[in-house]
Amino acid sequence: MGLSVENRRPPIAIVVMGVAGVGKTTVAEALAERLGLPYGEADDFHPAANIAKMAAGHPLDDQDREPWLRALGAWLAERVADGTGGVVTCSALKRSYRDLLRAACPGAFFLHLTGTEQLIEERIAHRSGHFMKAGMLDSQLAILEPLGPDENGARLDVGPAPETLIESAVALLPRPVNGDLA
Repeated sequence: MGLSVENRRPPIAIVVMGVAGVGKTTVAEALAERLGLPYGEADDFHPAANIAKMAAGHPLDDQDREPWLRALGAWLAERVADGTGGVVTCSALKRSYRDLLRAACPGAFFLHLTGTEQLIEERIAHRSGHFMKAGMLDSQLAILEPLGPDENGARLDVGPAPETLIESAVALLPRPVNGDLA
């Protein structure tokens, strides 16, 4: 006898969002591991032209981001459709970007990582091998549109240690009707 519908956890799609340097990858990987979900790194979904543009120190425009966002949304929608759910990183700085992700995966939950500008600048300065340059943070902060009260999501301050962040993140996730996520 298989699991009844009442005993199965519905798949959840989580977008860990925020500006560069807030720790999206760290939090998303740990959250995916904790919840037993597939993980997708947003950087892996960028076309080569986007990576070259950012590596040259130029911020992406909305036209550059659209195919990238559609690919991320499709990946999440596929994870939900196959019953697993998933966690993906994505800056998702503008509501219109989140709308594109929601168009593909309507139930996506956005976990918006936040921190002080000083903390974020320090983290970016200490990274190596990443195409995002510290000077580009200003362009991201300029276009950032925090989650609206009608958006499915929550904010999480990234000041605490990673272990604490993951516990806080799990506590912020929507709960299925019949129980716990983990």
